[in-house]
Amino acid sequence: MFDHILVVCTGNICRSPVGEALLKRLCPGKRVASAGLGALVGKGVDPNALRLGEADGLELGAHRARQVTLEMLQDADLILVMSEGQRRAIGELLPAAMGKTMLYGRWLEGEQRQGVEIPDPYRKSPEVFAHVHQLLTRAADAWAQKLQ
Repeated sequence: MFDHILVVCTGNICRSPVGEALLKRLCPGKRVASAGLGALVGKGVDPNALRLGEADGLELGAHRARQVTLEMLQDADLILVMSEGQRRAIGELLPAAMGKTMLYGRWLEGEQRQGVEIPDPYRKSPEVFAHVHQLLTRAADAWAQKLQ
């Protein structure tokens, strides 16, 4: 059973906090956390991601970015990443975690059979943030159906 889910991106200020908040809302009873592979430790959610998330009713104001640790990876039952590169990076940190590490966009239709990568909107336009937010929302809905 996937009771403890870790959502990982790069800085832990754009994609993973929103992904975490979406899964917390859709999967009550699951422990959901987030972290970054190159976290901007202590920073809050990017203002563009925050605006979109709050408009969607997500609680993001208290989030502070944190760096992923081996302990976090070991404790998680499921690790959701935004890209194949991040999946490989997790495998380099903890090879045993590869089997439980999947794309957050795993169940979205795309060119890859393993799902869709969710691009990093950091320092990009509000339109890119809106596109990423929509991808995260669709992916979270799909994961919620799989995790029930």
